[in-house]
Amino acid sequence: MEGVNVSTHPEIPGEPTQTSTALLEKATAAIQGFGPVNKIHQHLCAFHFYGDDMTRQVEAHHFCGHQNEEFRQCLIYDRPEDDGRLIGLEYIVSEELFLTLPDDEKRFWHSHEFEVKSGVLFMPGVPAPIQRQDLDKVVKTYGKVIHFWQVDRGDSLPLGIPQVMMALTRDGQLYDNLAQDVEKRYNVSFAKERENRAYMEGPSHGIHPMANGGGQGLKTVLREVDCKPAAASTARVFV
Repeated sequence: MEGVNVSTHPEIPGEPTQTSTALLEKATAAIQGFGPVNKIHQHLCAFHFYGDDMTRQVEAHHFCGHQNEEFRQCLIYDRPEDDGRLIGLEYIVSEELFLTLPDDEKRFWHSHEFEVKSGVLFMPGVPAPIQRQDLDKVVKTYGKVIHFWQVDRGDSLPLGIPQVMMALTRDGQLYDNLAQDVEKRYNVSFAKERENRAYMEGPSHGIHPMANGGGQGLKTVLREVDCKPAAASTARVFV
């Protein structure tokens, strides 16, 4: 299957970073701590599609850190270089935590079994045997993804409503040209990794029927509602 919506890297409008700004950044970096960001220990590359439109597929680079053994959180960029655009977030939980979620919430989460076992989720630059040690855990997990920046349509800024994203669940969904481009750039073979990961097992209870949108499309929409004021006497919510 071929696709036309291959991820782009739109130019961000605005003036180039000034020398004075760069110097200020160096000074603050030397003084301040960056605890949450410093916990990032892993780079995963995978593919997401919009919850209501599988034809819109995006290459997604996850930079992840564990909060504990059952929960990790990831910043998602369109590319791993210094000029990568922060396009979204993903939370990854164990099967045990996923099963504690209300059924309505489960629909927003996707399974990772196919992504891992098919080879399309990988750690760029990491030897395959080392990757498989962690991916043998990831294959059993679920993820919740929100994208804020629709780079696939060429947006130069993060426009519109944040969108729920989903992940691949079977063969024939991923565009061939998108897969081949990533395989070439990172010198990986999804087919070979599929063979090497055949021993892996997904969630012990099987993929939950409410996961992956419950088998239906999901789209984030915006609607106007009354906004509760801070005090009953407040005449206007916003000034």
